[in-house]
Amino acid sequence: MIGLCLGMAGVVWASLPTPAFTLAWNHTIEKIRWEEDYRVSAEGLILGEARVKGSGAGMEIPTGAELRNGSWHYQRQLPPLQPLRVGRTPEAGDYQLCIDQRCRPMSDWLGPPKASQPALELWSCELSTPAPDAG
Repeated sequence: MIGLCLGMAGVVWASLPTPAFTLAWNHTIEKIRWEEDYRVSAEGLILGEARVKGSGAGMEIPTGAELRNGSWHYQRQLPPLQPLRVGRTPEAGDYQLCIDQRCRPMSDWLGPPKASQPALELWSCELSTPAPDAG
C-alpha cells in the first residue's frame, strides 16, 4: 500500500495511509493562508490544485488563477515530487496536514517544530501491511 511518509533524508518519522492530502500554512509575514492539494503515487507526490487567500510581500497571485469563494485557485504543472522538502522552524509556525478535509497541525505526528530540525521532507512510500492472522 502506498502512503505518505514524513521525515528527513529517507528516515521515516511518521507515516500515514492516505492516497491524498492538503498541505496548508500561513505565510510567516503576511499571515495569509496557502493550501496545496497532493495525490500520493508510486512516482511521488503529484501537485493538484493550490489556493491562496491573497497576495503580499513575495506572494504574487499566479497567472491564470481564478478567484472563487475568497481564494485564488490555480494549478502548476510539475513532475511528481519525491521528496517534497519544506522548511519547518519554531519562528515560522507549523504546517497543517489535511486528510479528508480534516486539518491537524503537523506537530500532532512529529512534535513541535525545532530549530535543530529546520526542514521536513514528505514523500510517497510503501507502507507495510500487517501480517494476516495465522490463527
